[in-house]
Amino acid sequence: MSGRFYAGSREALQRDVRGLLQPVEPMAHAAAARAAIAPHAGYIYSGVVAAHAFATLREGAPDIARVVVIGPAHYVPVDGIAIPRADAFETPLGRVSVDREALATVGELPGVIAADAPHAPEHALEVELPFLQTVLGAFSLVPLLVGDATPDAVAQALDPLWDGALIVVSSDLSHYLDYEAAMRRDAMTAAAIERHDFAALGPGDACGFLAVAGLLKHAERRGLKARRLALCNSGDTAGPRDRVVGYGAWAFA
Repeated sequence: MSGRFYAGSREALQRDVRGLLQPVEPMAHAAAARAAIAPHAGYIYSGVVAAHAFATLREGAPDIARVVVIGPAHYVPVDGIAIPRADAFETPLGRVSVDREALATVGELPGVIAADAPHAPEHALEVELPFLQTVLGAFSLVPLLVGDATPDAVAQALDPLWDGALIVVSSDLSHYLDYEAAMRRDAMTAAAIERHDFAALGPGDACGFLAVAGLLKHAERRGLKARRLALCNSGDTAGPRDRVVGYGAWAFA
């Protein structure tokens, strides 16, 4: 995704990510955040919203050693949830090691397949990595791509990974509505997330709705609450207002 969704050189990418993070005030009790939802469009469109999600992790960064990044498979159909065979992901900021032990545990679950093909062209997970690399430094990665699955299957995959990990759900919100319609639709989606109403979410609300729904099931069970950090769309950032994409950021603590 280097050179497409974000800058292709290390220096430019570092400058861009730090510039997005710097003005964001971390939320109170940021060190207690256990999960986040962040968008995954090009940084010119959604970077300012994503920065709100990742800035909340700055105070707790020394305690985060493993990050689960889960989002939708946009390009290659997946029957279930895909885990990679690769040992690392790479951005201009360096390589991030994949947690093979964690993936081996998840790989034993029904509906989880090992396949690099869905991961190779996918931006949904990779665009979150430069933010994580900047805020956390070193960490191990558990990458999960959701295809034809259910919220229950997603929740089941997250369950053995929850302890000792940060969960990052990668998802944009509504797609290609006009500006006013998108604001209404995204406001309803935000309200559903904040009341943990996973059953209210559908593919028209968020491309990563299955990953979001799985997270909400966990958050409800573990007594975590969603806090809205930012909500806007591409018409507010760098695009026209006749066909916009919605973006939101939440932290769970």
